Amino acid sequence: MLRLRKETARTLISVFFAIALLASCEKYTFRPPEVDPEYPWSLRDDIQPLFTASCATCHGGSLAPDLRAGNAYNSLTRGGYVSLPADNSRLYKKMIAPDHTARSTEAEKLKVLYWITQGAKNN
Repeated sequence: MLRLRKETARTLISVFFAIALLASCEKYTFRPPEVDPEYPWSLRDDIQPLFTASCATCHGGSLAPDLRAGNAYNSLTRGGYVSLPADNSRLYKKMIAPDHTARSTEAEKLKVLYWITQGAKNN
């Protein structure tokens, strides 16, 4: 009976370690969708929804730039937030700054970067 208990304990320990190994974070790493830099990024369809969902709560008129729909383009272009090279623009630099980085995903940041690179059109 003692031998059976030792075997059962060994089996349970082996099962525990197997489960722990299979459940490791590395095995199930989430990979965000790729963002195509050549895609024609649109303010209306791609960028404004991001601003509305993630930014307009704070940047809704009282804090510059005003990122509400209908105001974002003028606020960004007249306020000097979008410029080339895109990775040096005030908007992109702010999005990747430590105080804002958690407010959007890496894919969303890339969309904004590519939109600026393509001329930050009001489309």
